Amino acid sequence: MRRRSGDVLAYAVLTVLSVLWLIPVFFLVVHSFRGEPGAAIRYIFPKEYTWDNYIRLFTETELFNFPRWYGNTLIVSLASCVLSTAYVLMIAYAFSRLRFPGRGAMMKAGLVLNMFPGFMSMIAVYFILKAVGLTQSLLALVLVYSGSSALTYYVAKGFFDTVPRALDEAAYIDGASAAMIFRMITLPLSRPMIVYTVLMSFMAPWMDYIFASVIMKDAYDSYTVALGLFQMISRENIYDYFTVFCAGAVLVAIPISVVFFLLQRYYVEGITGGAVKG
Repeated sequence: MRRRSGDVLAYAVLTVLSVLWLIPVFFLVVHSFRGEPGAAIRYIFPKEYTWDNYIRLFTETELFNFPRWYGNTLIVSLASCVLSTAYVLMIAYAFSRLRFPGRGAMMKAGLVLNMFPGFMSMIAVYFILKAVGLTQSLLALVLVYSGSSALTYYVAKGFFDTVPRALDEAAYIDGASAAMIFRMITLPLSRPMIVYTVLMSFMAPWMDYIFASVIMKDAYDSYTVALGLFQMISRENIYDYFTVFCAGAVLVAIPISVVFFLLQRYYVEGITGGAVKG
C-alpha cells in the first residue's frame, strides 16, 4: 500500500513537471500562428490565426534569409556529427581497450578540461582561427564543434567497458587486428551508444549561439539559425518579427524532436545500459 501511494505521488509530480515544461512549447507554437504583431500582449490566446508567419520565413529573405541559415545549420550539424561521432568512439575505444604510457593522465586531463564551460576558450579559439584565415566560415564552426567533442569520451568509454574482453581475445586468436575488432565486433554491439553520440553531436551545433556569434561576426550569409533568429528579436525588429521568430523556432525544433523521439529507446540504453545484458 505504501509503495502504491509512493508511485502515485511520483506520477503526480512528474505530471505537474511535464505540464510546466510544456507551457513554453505551447506558447511558442500558438504564437507562431498569431496574426497580431508585437511581443508584449496582455492575452494568452491570439485573437486571429494565420499561416503568414511561416510564409514570411521563406519569402521575406532580403533582411532575414532563413532558408540559407537553415541550410548552413544543417551542413554544419551533419558534418560535425559525422566527425564528432568518429572522434568520440575511437578515443573512447582506445581508452577502454588499450593500455599505453600516459593513459591515466590523459583521461584525467580530458575530464578536468571538460568541466570548464566552452565559452571560456572562445577568444583564444577565435584568434587561432583568425591566424589561419578561417573566421566567418562554416568550416570554422565544423572544426570547433568536432574538435571539442573529443572531451566527451567518458560516456562512450563506460559503455565500451561493458563489452566482454573475451570477445576481443577470441578475435585476436583468429587473427583479427584491433581495427577489425573495433569495426566488426565492438561497433555492432554498441548501437545504443552510437545513437546517443550521434544525437549529442548533432544537437550541439544545431542549437549553439555563442560560438557562432563570435566566429561569424557580420558574415550574414554564413549565419546559423540560432544566430539569425536572434536578430529578429532585436530592439528594432521585435515588433514586426516576433511571431515570425516563433515560427522559425518551431521549424528549428521539429527535426531534432522527431529524431529524438524515433531514437529515444536507443538513447536511454546508451546512457543507462551496457552492451551485453542478461
